[in-house]
Amino acid sequence: MNNTLLVAIGSAIGGVLRHWMSTIAPSSQFPYALLLINVLGCFFIGLLAGLWEGNGPWSKLPYKEFLVVGVIGGFTTFSSFSLETLNLMQSHRQLLDSVDTR
Repeated sequence: MNNTLLVAIGSAIGGVLRHWMSTIAPSSQFPYALLLINVLGCFFIGLLAGLWEGNGPWSKLPYKEFLVVGVIGGFTTFSSFSLETLNLMQSHRQLLDSVDTR
């Protein structure tokens, strides 16, 4: 199968997983779900990189692009981080605007 198609399918899976995790996390002013998603993504990328290192049985596993670039990349997108940061900054600005400075 074409690597580009594998990455696209993996990204769709990762995006759905990210959305699902963000909906089950408790709502608060700080984006805890996004933090958890990115920590999990870093963990799994590191785990897979370690498994694929060298000549062990895991090093020959196919579909590395599907798993890392597609699924984990779609799961931990920087655009989600950027959006949550913007939302956090805007809510902080709203809090500052509501404070009476007289």
